[in-house]
Amino acid sequence: VQLQASGGGLVQPGGSLRLSCASSGSISSIGSMGWYRQVPGRVRERVATITNFGGTNYADSVKGRFTISRDNAKNTVYLQMNSLKPEDTAVYYCNRVPPPLPRDPSWGQGTLVTVSS
Repeated sequence: VQLQASGGGLVQPGGSLRLSCASSGSISSIGSMGWYRQVPGRVRERVATITNFGGTNYADSVKGRFTISRDNAKNTVYLQMNSLKPEDTAVYYCNRVPPPLPRDPSWGQGTLVTVSS
């Protein structure tokens, strides 16, 4: 399965972005999906997860600001990010939960989100 994250960009603090993750295969077959992010030199961290039935979970740092959703018919996972902060700056990836090893090719290139004035 190939996962392509998109929708990143440069946004001012307090702004919003919506990320999309298109899968080449069925995400309902995969099961739980998640958004992850990584800052250069730091470990990739889990941001939000969603089960096949819509149950969600968020990192404390993004609770109340980010919303994860999925459309199984379109094999796409979304991350709505509001009230963005400079510390949200990172490369964002999507993948299954639990995630594969760091060098698994399914991670793809991710999408860069930069929050700066």
